[in-house]
Amino acid sequence: MYKANIHITLRQSILDPQGKATQHALHNLGFGDVNKVRMGKFVEMWIETSDKDAAQTIAEEACAKLMANPVMEDYSFTLEPVD
Repeated sequence: MYKANIHITLRQSILDPQGKATQHALHNLGFGDVNKVRMGKFVEMWIETSDKDAAQTIAEEACAKLMANPVMEDYSFTLEPVD
């Protein structure tokens, strides 16, 4: 079994109002050194296979077809074996 740790972020060309609001809130809390905030999603997905290549393919297809919006978001993932 493998666990995919998936990071999904807005593309740099897409405005991030949630990130901007979070940056503003951080400044109000005294974190004036925070220069930029971009928000995203983190997904953990367990894949029932012993073949790393198959797990890679499943994670890639799941991200491309469902997890991320390919027009607005980028994604990356790592795989780790699970006992």
